[in-house]
Amino acid sequence: MPREPGPVDGVACKRRNALSNPRVEGSVEDGVESRVEIAPLQWQLLGPPAICRGAEPLPLPPSRKVRGLAAYLALATHEISRSHLCELLWDLPNDPRGELRWCLSKLRGVLDEPGHARVLANGETVRLDLGADEVDALTVVRTLQGGLDALDLPALRSLAERFRGDFLHGLEIPRSAAYSAWLTAQRRRFRAAHVAVLERLAQTLPQASDETFATVEAWLRLAPFDSRAHECLFNALAAGGRLREGDEHLSASARQYEAEGQDWAPIGLAWRAAKQRHAAPSVDVISVPAARPPLPEEPAPGSARRRASLAVMPFADRTRGVSMRGGLGDGLAHDIITRLAKLRSMFVIAQGTVFALDERHVGAEEAGRRLNVDYVAGGSLRHEPGGRVSVTVQLSEARSARVLWAEVFAGKLDNTFGWLDEIGDRIVAAVAGQIEVAERNRAILKAPNSLDAWEAHHRGLWHMMRFNREDNEQARHFFATAVRLDPGFARPHAGLSFTHFQDAFLGWAERGEAVEAAYRTASQGLMADDLDPAARWALGRAQWLRGRQSEALAELDTSVDLSPNFAHGHYTLAFVHAQSGDPNAAVLESDHSRALSPFDPMIFAMMAARAMALMRLGRHDEAADWALKAAARPNAHLHIQGIALYCLRMAGRHDEAEQVAAGIQRNQPGYGVEDHLLAFRYGSDAEALIRKAWALGARG
Repeated sequence: MPREPGPVDGVACKRRNALSNPRVEGSVEDGVESRVEIAPLQWQLLGPPAICRGAEPLPLPPSRKVRGLAAYLALATHEISRSHLCELLWDLPNDPRGELRWCLSKLRGVLDEPGHARVLANGETVRLDLGADEVDALTVVRTLQGGLDALDLPALRSLAERFRGDFLHGLEIPRSAAYSAWLTAQRRRFRAAHVAVLERLAQTLPQASDETFATVEAWLRLAPFDSRAHECLFNALAAGGRLREGDEHLSASARQYEAEGQDWAPIGLAWRAAKQRHAAPSVDVISVPAARPPLPEEPAPGSARRRASLAVMPFADRTRGVSMRGGLGDGLAHDIITRLAKLRSMFVIAQGTVFALDERHVGAEEAGRRLNVDYVAGGSLRHEPGGRVSVTVQLSEARSARVLWAEVFAGKLDNTFGWLDEIGDRIVAAVAGQIEVAERNRAILKAPNSLDAWEAHHRGLWHMMRFNREDNEQARHFFATAVRLDPGFARPHAGLSFTHFQDAFLGWAERGEAVEAAYRTASQGLMADDLDPAARWALGRAQWLRGRQSEALAELDTSVDLSPNFAHGHYTLAFVHAQSGDPNAAVLESDHSRALSPFDPMIFAMMAARAMALMRLGRHDEAADWALKAAARPNAHLHIQGIALYCLRMAGRHDEAEQVAAGIQRNQPGYGVEDHLLAFRYGSDAEALIRKAWALGARG
């Protein structure tokens, strides 16, 4: 059970100190070496702030700004500019830099010791050298990033004990708006971390133990609208035969939900299910006030397709002097929600819901649990001098509080809509890509016979992107499983089409049969959902295989019209144009696809398409450089090596070309120009260049 916030005693410091290894410093004085033991400090930021040296608490300065400055620097992962610290802690002071120097001098008096200066100022920047010091908040962050699933019960208990209250409990600083905004954000962050630890602890403990009840009650105090916390409590109560308490908890919770305008039916269904699992068959009544409507019937298992779910919260404007809602931050969130929804690969919470929660000052972390979504994204923006705007974005797993991705985007706000488009594109592509990777990695860890359609689809994606024959067969198996489990799910149909495309393109099966199979499965995906950009993309690729370029380009154009952030759609447009269309358009589409998805598994193909287009434009050295980059990617297939070979020969870089040629022959003896031309659909000019490059090698 977490302790209530209170003063830190010397016993806690002694206990933590006993677990730390003291630093040993050597010094030489009068020719005699002496050894000075420097005990690491233990920082408590989760609860009332305190710092211990050795076994004793340090007497912290009474100034709130000095203590706030210490905490801010302890949590920072890089040097902080003096101007930023002045803006953080002072609201238009007479001499902010002088006051900052005074605060730093006070910190040095507390933290520095002979042989170890912790407060380091280097011109315009300040940082703390923590050395071997232990900071409870940083320990929590590192543990969460490593994953709570790896922790055993004692480790989870120990982690839960670190939360002694809210982050920097009692350390508010009046009239410091920037500090207050930072403090609120950190408190939400660590409260979410605390909830994640309590949830994992409750799942690990024996179901109906006293410790389980205490843990779930603490969880509910922090997240009273978290449906999984209610479900966990209901299961424990039903397992312990405490049915009356369950009825009472449901009744009280239903009133609480209604007061907030939220639907309490899901927790009612959870209580019903818990009683059916644990109680006698005759028990089937839920005691709730008569004025409430009856509970809906529980949906049948598998009746709703599981997709990754995401909530995107409005972006807070951190510009000094801006306190009103709306404007650019809300516009950016609206744009991102709309664009992500167009991808149709995940369930995105509607704007009205997330904006309503934001109006109630519900942070992104708590919103994620209230909405029971898998992921939550949010951030802030800041107007800077010179018309520049910086946007900070973060994507987290709602349940584990693990940060999957964070980035800072900056640009000049010359044109509001143009800026929104550019930043929105990059954020949407990054968020969608990170979620896809997370879902794919999660599916890989599950037993194949336990996968649902969504998980089987992502397991197929993992194999598909390996680009070898064996993995392609595995991908086809998982996509077929997903289609069998949910025939109306368009994405695995597109995945099946891609596996047949690879068979035809890479010569792993009889070409005619593979081409028709790619077209047939792509068409089935379109029938499942003709607004899914992946379905249109798959059909466009299949039409290209069939030699119908105009139909292929029409489908690919539709895919990016449906979702302008669909990187694979833009790449395939580059792929088609690079061979027989507009090479300048191919370069632009290739660049755009890589900007949208810079770490994409198909980055090698995006680079190779650019190389082909540059070769057609006569820019042979550039083409060779891009082709070599493509060929160096670990999953680049044999045809990419071929593109590198021809580009190098056209650039006159024959030594490099022959090294590539030798590698091709090692991988597939006898591979020649006709094999390459059979796979692609080059126009007459591009085919002439390829044959010329081949002839250059033959003469050599």
